[in-house]
Amino acid sequence: MDFTISPELEDLRLRVRRFIAEEVIPLEADRENYNEYDNIKLSVLAPMREKARAAGLWAPQMPVERGGLGLPVSGWAVFYEEAARSIFGPVVLNCNAPDDGNMSVLNKVLATEELKDKWLQPIIDGDVRSAFVMTEPHPGSGSDPGGMMLTKAEQKNDRYVIRGTKWFISGAEVASHFILMARTSDDPRHGLTAFLFHKDDPGWRITRRIANMGPDEHGGICELEFDGLEIPMEHRLMEEGDGLRLTQMRLGPARLTHCMRWLGMAKRCMEVAREYTENRYAFGEKLSERESIKMMYGDVAHDIQIGRLLTMHAAWQLDQGSRARKEVSMAKIHVADVLNKAADVGIQMCGAKGYSQDTVLEWFYRYARCAKLVDGASEVHKMVLSRLYEKEGDDFWSWG
Repeated sequence: MDFTISPELEDLRLRVRRFIAEEVIPLEADRENYNEYDNIKLSVLAPMREKARAAGLWAPQMPVERGGLGLPVSGWAVFYEEAARSIFGPVVLNCNAPDDGNMSVLNKVLATEELKDKWLQPIIDGDVRSAFVMTEPHPGSGSDPGGMMLTKAEQKNDRYVIRGTKWFISGAEVASHFILMARTSDDPRHGLTAFLFHKDDPGWRITRRIANMGPDEHGGICELEFDGLEIPMEHRLMEEGDGLRLTQMRLGPARLTHCMRWLGMAKRCMEVAREYTENRYAFGEKLSERESIKMMYGDVAHDIQIGRLLTMHAAWQLDQGSRARKEVSMAKIHVADVLNKAADVGIQMCGAKGYSQDTVLEWFYRYARCAKLVDGASEVHKMVLSRLYEKEGDDFWSWG
């Protein structure tokens, strides 16, 4: 077991770290760069993305021939962690959700280079944003799309006609390219099919942008209504009935990229807290010298490192061709908790300043709560682990 990374990847890590420190983190000082309806102002984002591309720090998960860095999943872990030290880092370097997950799955399943040129390349180039349209309001699908999805795709001649409602669709308001999941039969395993559609296609609309307790990232989370959207046969992804398979292909790595980013955020929370406690005095000594503060540092640092090891092991498993269901679920549960803990402890260390908007800690704190919900609630992942343990017994602990 070799936990070192290659010299080339270490050099890339340091270049990402410098770029985030020198170019991106300074943007956080100006509250005008934050917007309740944007991750970062478009007037700021566009030139920063050009700088990232010029620096060779663009789309780490995409093939080199399409303008990315062609990194393996274990390389993503290194890159994403450094990128997410700033709240703006992932979107500047084009490794933010939901685009990164959509790019990865489209690169795998689009059948021709022409289709990739049309639907994938504009996302890689940063010319358009994308969304993954799956979750539905009650009684439709949430964590159980195979069994509960109600949105239907009815085939009529050479087209599918879509009717139904979706909600909590990340980035929908600014997306141009959409991946849509809909039911094409009642088969519990092969009843879903995936499709592509464009924002300008008629037969659908955004009914509302859903207000939420966290920072409302670019494009928000939206409710969508489909009332006769027609999708041509050539815009179906994979075969009819392969929708659940495509969802699994996308969500496994996408869940793990969340963990990679959350670890970077958790580390940043500790960086902010450390800077404050090393320069703040109380009762005759630095806060950082007090035993209570040291205990908090040690506790969070310990949990962050466990999360890094879980995440890197899952990434390695994916690189070996495994679905890594067990490994991804363990990482997702743990790292979601770590982010919440790091944000909370960071605020506690910084006191009123941490609670204010003088630091990014309050942003991380509001953002962190969704980590236990997105891409499968923590309880669902614990159910997955329980089922695997019941099935595998002592083999659950295999080093394979």
